[in-house]
Amino acid sequence: MTAHVFSALLRTDFRSFVWKCFNTISRDATYVDNWHIESLAYHLQQVQQGKIQRLLVNMPPRALKSICVSVAYTAWLLGHNPECRIVVVSYSNELALELHRQFKMVIDSDWYQRTFPAMRLAKDTGLEAVTTQGGCRYATSIEGSLTGRGANLIIIDDPHKADEALSAKARAKIINWYQGTLASRLDDKQSGQIILVMQRLHPDDLSGHLLRTGDWCHLNLPAIAPDDCTIPLGPGRVKHWRRGEPLQPKREDARVLEAIKREIGSQRFAAQYLQQPVPDGGNALKREWFPTYDQCPVQQPGDRIVHSWDVAAAIGDSNDYSVCTTWLKRRSRYYLLDVFRARLAYPDLRRKIPQLAREFGADTILIEKAGFGLSLLQDLRTAPPHGMPPPIGIVPKGDKQDRLAAQSAKIEAGQVVLPGEAPWLADFLNEALAFPNGRHDDQVDSLSQFLYWASDPWSEPGIEAGLPIFGGPYD
Repeated sequence: MTAHVFSALLRTDFRSFVWKCFNTISRDATYVDNWHIESLAYHLQQVQQGKIQRLLVNMPPRALKSICVSVAYTAWLLGHNPECRIVVVSYSNELALELHRQFKMVIDSDWYQRTFPAMRLAKDTGLEAVTTQGGCRYATSIEGSLTGRGANLIIIDDPHKADEALSAKARAKIINWYQGTLASRLDDKQSGQIILVMQRLHPDDLSGHLLRTGDWCHLNLPAIAPDDCTIPLGPGRVKHWRRGEPLQPKREDARVLEAIKREIGSQRFAAQYLQQPVPDGGNALKREWFPTYDQCPVQQPGDRIVHSWDVAAAIGDSNDYSVCTTWLKRRSRYYLLDVFRARLAYPDLRRKIPQLAREFGADTILIEKAGFGLSLLQDLRTAPPHGMPPPIGIVPKGDKQDRLAAQSAKIEAGQVVLPGEAPWLADFLNEALAFPNGRHDDQVDSLSQFLYWASDPWSEPGIEAGLPIFGGPYD
């Protein structure tokens, strides 16, 4: 490839431009290409073309978000338009200086100057690079001054310090700064653009605050796909990302991610890597209401293993899940042993219910007697699978919030015990503590159904599972 052709490639293909920037900045490191960089590049070019006004990107640490956005993208924009005025904000002055230094390494390189001959600097102060055509890249921090500054584009790169994000006062300061200072710095409020790129740290961090406004294009790229989904990569091209698939399998496969999770803890991992921060306190339920166990309790005489199924009929990306929570019921103490959660077609769900029952040795199986559950109950009773107790149909009373509220006293009393660590724990807590404001509520439905059944005297050992109990909660 000739130098002329190579320069043309870097001028027109931002993904290739990112690769070249990385190799200029990090000469001792190995660049590992991945589809998430392609998706980020596509969204940034949509901003450049004026198709996106507000872009919010959530990514885990070490996923090249700062190099892509704060370094490469600003150099790319000024190369195409040296009159562009850009403000880049980071949580600290030290980080702002470092990102500006990396930006300077790119634009001072021979290859960049060949690629963009019209982009030259008139001056550079270490925080502000001013082009000969009046454009600039100004670097500052949350505490830095923006007095008299205006911009066509504002980039916010990791506004929260990780060790301060749990402070309500520190979070409020950043949100107030965004609302009262930063948003007013756009030269043109109609066409001006803002990009926020960060790892999640708390439900009420700046990302959480802005997502609730509903006005942002959200590119969410956790370290592990939470659901089957499609991620745009370009015009007519998408990535079919499967649930459980790592974001960067060549750099951080499942084994590496599990080691990181053990090292930093499941709650921090859920926020920073999975982009699913667990609420500190909770909404209808509070975090402190759930005691934990270190070792899985061994079943004793009188204990009962219970499966509580909340089933869903549709399997599309936006539909609810089918959930089975597995419980060890020991009198009025309820130990959550496992959570199964998936989108399954009817035949697969029909097979999964007895499979899990045999795997855990379930004594009791609860299925909501409504909607899709009616068919399952009839099917499983007409042709009961070998080794599985007859399922009990639970008739739901009231709406979802009413059902949980009726059982919340048990949770507040510490009767529901969770494991200290489990692969599914962060998802369960995130949904339970976010309820009723979360995206999904299937695990909460399974929880409240189990507690509803457990509160009845007929749930005690000695009662044959599956017998109809007239006037009670069963069919």
